[in-house]
Amino acid sequence: MRGELPAGWTACTLGDIVERIETGKSVKCDERPPQGAENGLVKISAVTWGEFDEQESKTLFDSSHLKPEEKIQLGDFLISRANTLELVGSCVMVKKLSKNLYLSDKVLRLVLPDEAKSWLLVCLRSQAGRKQIESLATGNQLSMRNISQQALREIRMPLPPLAEQTRIAAKLDELLAQVDTLKARIDGIPALLKRFRQSVLAAAVSGQLTEEWRALNPSLSPISADDLKKAWADVYRSDGRKYKEADLLPGELGYPLPDSWVEAKVGEVFDVYVGATPSRENTVFWGGAIPWVSSSEVAFCRIKATRESITEAGYNSASTTIHPVGTVMLAMIGQGKTRGQPAILDIEACHNQNTAAIRVHPDYCSSEYLYYYLYERYEETRRVGSGNNQQALNKKAVQSLPFPLPPLAEQTEIVRRVEQLFAFADQLEAKVKNAKARIDRLTQSILAKAFRGELVPQDPSDEPACELLARIQAQRAAAPKAKRGRKSA
Repeated sequence: MRGELPAGWTACTLGDIVERIETGKSVKCDERPPQGAENGLVKISAVTWGEFDEQESKTLFDSSHLKPEEKIQLGDFLISRANTLELVGSCVMVKKLSKNLYLSDKVLRLVLPDEAKSWLLVCLRSQAGRKQIESLATGNQLSMRNISQQALREIRMPLPPLAEQTRIAAKLDELLAQVDTLKARIDGIPALLKRFRQSVLAAAVSGQLTEEWRALNPSLSPISADDLKKAWADVYRSDGRKYKEADLLPGELGYPLPDSWVEAKVGEVFDVYVGATPSRENTVFWGGAIPWVSSSEVAFCRIKATRESITEAGYNSASTTIHPVGTVMLAMIGQGKTRGQPAILDIEACHNQNTAAIRVHPDYCSSEYLYYYLYERYEETRRVGSGNNQQALNKKAVQSLPFPLPPLAEQTEIVRRVEQLFAFADQLEAKVKNAKARIDRLTQSILAKAFRGELVPQDPSDEPACELLARIQAQRAAAPKAKRGRKSA
């Protein structure tokens, strides 16, 4: 390494400049961050993402074991000794602190001269530093690797003159602040795109998206409710079933529609099925080869169900009704974000009682238009659920959902425009993802230039780094050794 270093630089190890490494304890805590005068322990996530985050901490139940020297102070250099391979050895300097926090057994404090801290941060965050940390980390589990104190001391690093370190730190602050500004702008784009998609859907199902299109097609007439009922009665008769109008709950859209649109209910426009578990004697469904979907398979996308993507359990509990491609599925149960999510079948499949299958009459409605409407109405649909233990929708609630019904030709135009605008948003998202990757590479490129001595010009009058290193080691040798007290029996 010495022959590759710029003039005035020297090679050393982390152990050459670190006076000592301090650690804390692992004790039982309340998982919330401490408040006021409460004492807390830092989590490894507090030092993971570039800046010290004191909110990533937990509150101590008992503080009797605490030692003053384990308390975190402003200016401390902290490093995680355990994490995933990509994050073990993450390090920060504590620049803001308002809580009473103490070291944990997984967050170490490196005690070293203040003037060396900024440069050590550069070294450990550079690609060369990360490569050494990852090679020195041990552990069999992919989810958790460890790096020992001795391994940390063995990390090799170049050491510039102190004056050059100061110039490098100032330049890094300037450049990385610009990078952070770019990052913040890029990070805000996904939220903008989400609002863009929501506004597109809101305009689509209210008629605003196709307002100009309707002006060019004034001859379109509203769909007749009587014609729709007759069409479904014919379908039922051909299937050997008896058609019966759904008993619907009151409710309305709450916004005006164009003259050529009809405010209807899902149960008036579509054929709604709710699944059921078949008898175990029916071997076609119990252990057979008929695919099915449940609420867990329904997401904000089309269902791309294949034989390989459906679990074995998926052959064991399904309605005996097989639904055609284009059937819209609606999740009726599920905590979190599951209930109310729509999807479109891309294969023939059954379903169980956790989902509603909504069949579309092709002469009157488009599956894609129904899907986009349910997608836009997701939050409202979730609130329709009822029940004590686990809120759920039922068939009557699904049938009673209000539905804005445009002429079929306009539905087709709405779907075309929504998909065109969504494709535009998808392209922007891909560009944002690439931009974020380039910004990450830019950060590493800046750190690499600093690591190689190419970020700022060298000054021959600077005190050589070898003298700085000798002074650090002399100060460490002259410092009084800490005495270890005996534990009382």
